[in-house]
Amino acid sequence: MVLHFARGEYDERLARTRRAMADNGFDGLLMFRQESMYYLTGYDTTGFVMFQCLVLTGDGGLALLTRSPDLRQAAYTSIVEDVRVWVDSDTADPYGELKDMAAGMGLAGKRVGVETDAYGLTAAHWERLKPRLDGFCEIRNASDLVTRLRLVKSPAELAFMKNAAELGDEAHRAARDTARAGVFTGDILAAMQGAVFSGDGDYPAGHWIVGSGPSALLVRYHTGRRHLEARDQLMLEYAASYRHYHTAQMLTILLGDPDEDHKAMYEACREALSACEETVRPGSTMGDVFDAHARVMDEHGFRDHRLNACGYSMGATFPPNWMDWPMFFHGNPVAIEPNMVFFLHMILANSENGHGMALGRSVSVTRRGCEPLHRAPLDLVTR
Repeated sequence: MVLHFARGEYDERLARTRRAMADNGFDGLLMFRQESMYYLTGYDTTGFVMFQCLVLTGDGGLALLTRSPDLRQAAYTSIVEDVRVWVDSDTADPYGELKDMAAGMGLAGKRVGVETDAYGLTAAHWERLKPRLDGFCEIRNASDLVTRLRLVKSPAELAFMKNAAELGDEAHRAARDTARAGVFTGDILAAMQGAVFSGDGDYPAGHWIVGSGPSALLVRYHTGRRHLEARDQLMLEYAASYRHYHTAQMLTILLGDPDEDHKAMYEACREALSACEETVRPGSTMGDVFDAHARVMDEHGFRDHRLNACGYSMGATFPPNWMDWPMFFHGNPVAIEPNMVFFLHMILANSENGHGMALGRSVSVTRRGCEPLHRAPLDLVTR
């Protein structure tokens, strides 16, 4: 067994989850989010793309229903001792087997929370599972129960996130050292990702974004690479991962002498990031942080070129993305607390002149404010 945290930490997480279940009147919890399984037991797999479920009961029961490839995966990475395997066949019925497992754990006729908002529970799976649960137990949505517990990080988790930030800074350095006119953007990406792997980092939960030229205005991954030109713009958004704990960063590298508009965009991003970091403190809300971002961007005349969100929580996540709940947007009432970790991204995209600019980094919340997890400089990078 290879556990990334002390057994006592998992026991405490399970105890807090059971308390949260009791507060919500749940006798059991059906988990389909891989993040929940990893957080509570250490179970580490990509097998969540197939049907599997971790069941937790209020009286201490814990069991995993999965496929045979994950039997040893669970034994090697997790504290789960009761692992049931459903057999692949054209008549397989893992939904009925899950119901039977839940019945054996005493959940018949009880109130059961279900993580319905999960990549591991597709609509097709739910259409087959729900009829089995109807009449068997009282179903309630519990998608955010463990997610809310994961929001505040333990000291051990924060240590992992600091490791991820150090790896991210190495990737940042690799990008700055590699980006030059004529360089293939795939080589820049390779240097960055290689720095993370060399430092014992993991694959990220989402694709890194490496946009240049016109695609520097995009904030989503797209396939295809190009060689940088003498006058160009390179936008990088990436998250380094250590034991699945992610910290994200953003920067734009300008090739050639930057014009006044690019400089103005950078100054707005730098000032907005500072305003957001001043606002990320206990007592503020997620909406307060976004409003600080919007105020600066609008004052600089970039209202039409900013986004309607400026970051989100970071933690241990699995594909398809590293974004965690909650997000910074106007009016979001979620209160900020110590030991939360957030990624703040300042993004401007001007489709009228084709200019883009981005700046961002991850921070951890302290008792009085927040502190950057990264040491990489925030200066405007030109080549």
